[in-house]
Amino acid sequence: MKRNVTYLFFLALIVSCQDSGNITFEALTLANTKCEECPEVSIEVPNALGNNKLAKSINRALQEEVISKLTFDDEINAETIQEAIESFTNGYFELKKIYPDETIGWQAKINGMVTYEDNELLTIELQSYLFTGGAHGYGSTSFLNFSKKRGKEMDDWELFKDKEGFEQYAETQFRLQHNIPVNKPINSTGFMFEKDHFYLPENIGFTEKGIKLLYNQYEVASYADGPIELTLPYKDIRKFLSGNIKT
Repeated sequence: MKRNVTYLFFLALIVSCQDSGNITFEALTLANTKCEECPEVSIEVPNALGNNKLAKSINRALQEEVISKLTFDDEINAETIQEAIESFTNGYFELKKIYPDETIGWQAKINGMVTYEDNELLTIELQSYLFTGGAHGYGSTSFLNFSKKRGKEMDDWELFKDKEGFEQYAETQFRLQHNIPVNKPINSTGFMFEKDHFYLPENIGFTEKGIKLLYNQYEVASYADGPIELTLPYKDIRKFLSGNIKT
């Protein structure tokens, strides 16, 4: 199957001061222009410049995230974003063969941006929206946190020296934000935490205002409730953070 994906590269210098040690990015923009009936695909993510370990780690992690969201055709082992777009397109046409009168055009929109950077840490937020039929599409947000000194993506457990203490503090603030009595179960006001116990979300990211905890739709609440967010200021949670993180 022919590939006809438009590649548009334009330079967007997010940071340029060498003294700060910040990473320089360009914007990588891709769109599916294969045919008029093809799914609408729009991708714009940061592309780290340079050939060092950190730049490679950032670009590889972003590529893997985008591929995981777009891959729908099991026969295509997508190793690049272009191949993932092809997989998404093939998935649409395969479904169209089975349900020719019911398949509405698919959409995929993925955008990434740097939300935090200092000498130690860099965070990229990846927002995506996919529509593959049904009553509505699904939007989600992912955070990717990178250690600049080690040149690699960090797992959530690496962010804390006292994760248990942080989780307890986060629950207290979550209850305050959503008016959940301290002596009542966490789901008493309508949330849907598994086993009725509070837990941290899969997506934890650094922003200028503090650490953002983000539960995507369906994770702890209904679709209609949208994503659930809680931002904790650094001054209140610094004691829980790993010693390698200076905020």
